[in-house]
Amino acid sequence: MMTDQTDETTTLVPEPDPLPQPAFGPASTGLHPIGLVRSFLSRGSLLVTWGVLILIFAIWETKDFLQVGTFQTIFSSPVQLIFLCLALVITFAVGEFDLSVAAVMGLSGTLVTLLTVNHHWNPWLASVVAIAAAGVVGVVNGTLIVHTKVNAIVVTLGVGTCITGVAQWSTSLNTISGLPAGFSKMAIFGIGGISISFFYGLALTLALAYVLVATPLGLRMSFVGSNPEVARLAGVRVNRIRLGSYVASALISGLGGVILAATLGGFDPSSSPNYLLPAFAAVFLGTAAIQPGKFNPVGAFIGIYFLQTGIVGLQLAGLGGYIENLFYGATLVVAVTISTIVRARAAK
Repeated sequence: MMTDQTDETTTLVPEPDPLPQPAFGPASTGLHPIGLVRSFLSRGSLLVTWGVLILIFAIWETKDFLQVGTFQTIFSSPVQLIFLCLALVITFAVGEFDLSVAAVMGLSGTLVTLLTVNHHWNPWLASVVAIAAAGVVGVVNGTLIVHTKVNAIVVTLGVGTCITGVAQWSTSLNTISGLPAGFSKMAIFGIGGISISFFYGLALTLALAYVLVATPLGLRMSFVGSNPEVARLAGVRVNRIRLGSYVASALISGLGGVILAATLGGFDPSSSPNYLLPAFAAVFLGTAAIQPGKFNPVGAFIGIYFLQTGIVGLQLAGLGGYIENLFYGATLVVAVTISTIVRARAAK
């Protein structure tokens, strides 16, 4: 009896992890009513909490809080935070860290004011130079961190402190004001009683959200943020994306500085560090919304106005200026705690 036997050789090639899929769509929520409710509670919890906060202040301060002017103030005041938050989201999305965003914003705001008022430049040309200078800072940050492999916290803290000192030196510790009214109008022009700068920030938020969830670049950024080594093995240019995140972060911060200077009609470089804490608080708070456990632009945007609603409401209740530091500090701790818990659950 003869038995034919054919040898077959099977080569097993490990497959890299798939690129992260968009967080929105039927597969992510399911069409079952219970699944939709759970999805809403998960993704919309911050919106619900924001609504509850508004209700509390409406009951507590009915005469003062439930005014059109109150909500115009809420949505017009913290516009610069939108740009700082988006700058942070870009670096956080790829697993990086940047403490220099507020200082970069301050450098840009100082430059556009200094060049326009003291050196009589065209304000639009000065704006381009200011944003370009911010981009150079991003290149320096990215090069030192990505290629020289210096710790990101050390680099961005040191660079941020350094450029804040440069901005203060260039103005002799003085506030420079006097930007042309026509230039300032592009930031303070009102639409429905709300500063047009709010709509700039909203448009940029939606654009960045689209890039992160619906484009190959955004999916690769998420891939790098999740596991850079696996992303590298899959052919993603990890270092290029990491370096690019610092440059993009700096450019957005620089744009925010120009808009803030135009809004104020000038700039005080000593004020820029004050914007860092609320930006971090809003970004971490935003991980509890839209894409739970992930840094995302829309969640950060909601976080900004949740915080601003709390600040305005407490001020109307008669609490002093100290309430901002207290509220932002406490919220940052709570937000980081929530983010840590949500990310831990998502990883299971």
